[in-house]
Amino acid sequence: MKFIVKSLVGLIFIAIAVIQFIRPNLSNPPVSESKRIEHSIEIPSDVQAILNRSCKDCHSNETIYPWYSNVQPIGWFVTDHVEEGRRELNFSEWGGYSDSRKRRKLKQICEQAESGEMPLPSYLIMHPNAKLSVNDVKILCEWTEKEIQRIPEEK
Repeated sequence: MKFIVKSLVGLIFIAIAVIQFIRPNLSNPPVSESKRIEHSIEIPSDVQAILNRSCKDCHSNETIYPWYSNVQPIGWFVTDHVEEGRRELNFSEWGGYSDSRKRRKLKQICEQAESGEMPLPSYLIMHPNAKLSVNDVKILCEWTEKEIQRIPEEK
């Protein structure tokens, strides 16, 4: 029985060592200044600070990958979340969105902040400063509502 346990533990350590060589892509796609959200929407400094602190690591092409992204399988988990976040909302690609999508995404920013869905709890474990306060949510929702009104309705 001891031999089987020692063999299994050894195999687990070997597997962990081997998967370190299967690395995710931690590079960011290029950012076109004309497509960035800041190029087409007015973002007050308090809102910009909240977006930078709590949103942009997963929802832009300007992700700052933490050191633990180089440890597998954590790195796979992180890159999967970043890729999913970019697919859902990418502040670096905002200029390419239709007006209806922009309105929908602004509404979702408020809804998901209010419900506590965003930032993800798994992100907050390692980034506790990204947690949104009640005031942060209020600021975001007031801003998104104001910006939704500025986007023309499509016909």
